[in-house]
Amino acid sequence: MEKRVLAASANPGKVKEIKAILHTLDLTIISAKEAGIAIDVPETGQTYAENARIKAEAYQKASGLIVLADDSGLEVDALNGAPGIYSARYASIPNATDADRRNYLLEQLKDKTQPWPAHFHCTAVLAGPAGVLAVEAGRCDGLIIPEERGSGGFGYDPIFFIPEEGATMAELSEGRKNQISHRAKALQALIPALQRTFNLT
Repeated sequence: MEKRVLAASANPGKVKEIKAILHTLDLTIISAKEAGIAIDVPETGQTYAENARIKAEAYQKASGLIVLADDSGLEVDALNGAPGIYSARYASIPNATDADRRNYLLEQLKDKTQPWPAHFHCTAVLAGPAGVLAVEAGRCDGLIIPEERGSGGFGYDPIFFIPEEGATMAELSEGRKNQISHRAKALQALIPALQRTFNLT
């Protein structure tokens, strides 16, 4: 079997993380762009798992490859779990940037009492021609802080502080982030399924 896995994402930061987290496996992770696939998959699910499955199955149908898809989000206790599955679309303006979304989140929190506990959640799905092969989830706990710190990562990383690390997600080295992040935990849990699928030892 061809040892290629398609990462079902148009987000270059996410694809880079997936490649780094799974770099020890004898597999080639390719992006949708590298596979020449440009599809718009509406995330119509009501849960992370549903959205990840929708993406995995759409990219699998378009490529014929084994596909790895994930859906992730930030859940803030003071906002009753928002933005959750809408994290990538959480803003008051169209065509918002990551910075716009961070600013909008902090705007929603400004009248809420600190600290602002939160966690990142990720559900990852592995799919093949016969359907879904495995589903795993991971989470990373922390606090939202009112000022941005660090230049690494993407999304909400600069305002997500991890007390045990004494740093925001954006201040961590790539290597450390890819050990402790929600995506790292979900993908690491998928490794046995990847090994089974490709007969890796």
